[in-house]
Amino acid sequence: MEQTWRWFGPDDVVQLPHIRQTGATGIVTALHHIPYGVVWSVDEIEKRKSEIAADPSLGLRWSVVESLPIHENIKIGEGDLTPLFDNYRQSLRNLAQCGITTVCYNFMPVVDWTRTELAHPLPGGGTALRFNAHEYAAFDCFMLQRPGAEDEQSSEVMARAKEWFDRSSDADRNKLLSNIMAGLPGAYDRYDIPGLRAMLARYKDIDAAGLRENLARFLREVIPVAEEVGIRMCIHPDDPPRSLMGLPRIVSNADDLAFIVSAVDAPANGVTLCSGSLGANPANDVPAIARRFADRIWFAHLRNVAKEPDGSFMEADHLGGDTDMVAVVTALLEEQKRRKEAGDSRWRIPMRPDHGHELLDDVGKPTHPGYPAIGRLKGLAELRGVMTAVSSLKNLPL
Repeated sequence: MEQTWRWFGPDDVVQLPHIRQTGATGIVTALHHIPYGVVWSVDEIEKRKSEIAADPSLGLRWSVVESLPIHENIKIGEGDLTPLFDNYRQSLRNLAQCGITTVCYNFMPVVDWTRTELAHPLPGGGTALRFNAHEYAAFDCFMLQRPGAEDEQSSEVMARAKEWFDRSSDADRNKLLSNIMAGLPGAYDRYDIPGLRAMLARYKDIDAAGLRENLARFLREVIPVAEEVGIRMCIHPDDPPRSLMGLPRIVSNADDLAFIVSAVDAPANGVTLCSGSLGANPANDVPAIARRFADRIWFAHLRNVAKEPDGSFMEADHLGGDTDMVAVVTALLEEQKRRKEAGDSRWRIPMRPDHGHELLDDVGKPTHPGYPAIGRLKGLAELRGVMTAVSSLKNLPL
């Protein structure tokens, strides 16, 4: 597999020479400074490519776009969407013209990946991302005061949520709001409580079926152009794979993925296999999902989570947690072999370590939450070892 690394652009604390030291050669990035719905011009794409390739000795290339964001109006199905679809299609054409042909995107409404703690302490002084069910319930029920929110929680979680809320300070509550918003990259909107309530109100008439149809409409609008220009689109699963704040989530399990790939049955309509996002749902068998959708997996995020009975979970070591990472890697390497033997020139699946622990000298550095250098380097090294061992034992191409 192509070993890649997420980079947030020139202002990222983790710089390109650091990335090369990890052994990764593919860069996963996006033009976060361009507002949603605006065309990514050839000039802007080439500028970012040039930044990545400025030092030829590093041997880095822009391998994957993560992500080309979808305007909220498309998810809601609100207003005249023709200009937004036109702009998205033009961005795909421009990316293809510049030689960038793998595009990761998501269809999560309002918020992206969501955690309640960004620095949960680990033995020895490191930290990890964590989702605490009772803190989320305290936010949803007592801070957001969403009607019906309490009915979605168990009595045990509600009791702990009330206890947390009653003893929390204004600073605690502000930090929780900030943590929940932190999954959105820098240029995305952040919401205060009134702003979030207003945003949720726009979704009041949209259930899972309605959001599915809006996704299917998006796919019908853009996949033909992606197919035409050689772009492989790969949707990212919901993180976590459950409803949040009453919003439907429609990329959470195998049935959801089956609907998506069949909505427009074309190779360009593919999947990002995120083993951590899918792995946070106790009902998901991640290796089985990897095998079932192998021929539509164009990109992989390999990370692990440890789940708890109340719905809480924490980012685990890449080879720890609840998902059998050896089985996931084996499924991906076997799919690579099939593609190579079929003559696919793009047979390698780009993969990246995801949501590393904050460790050693990275503790306290202003990196993006979940994206310190050393924790991801540790994860990549572990995954590289698994890939090498499986490749050798099963005679599978790396």
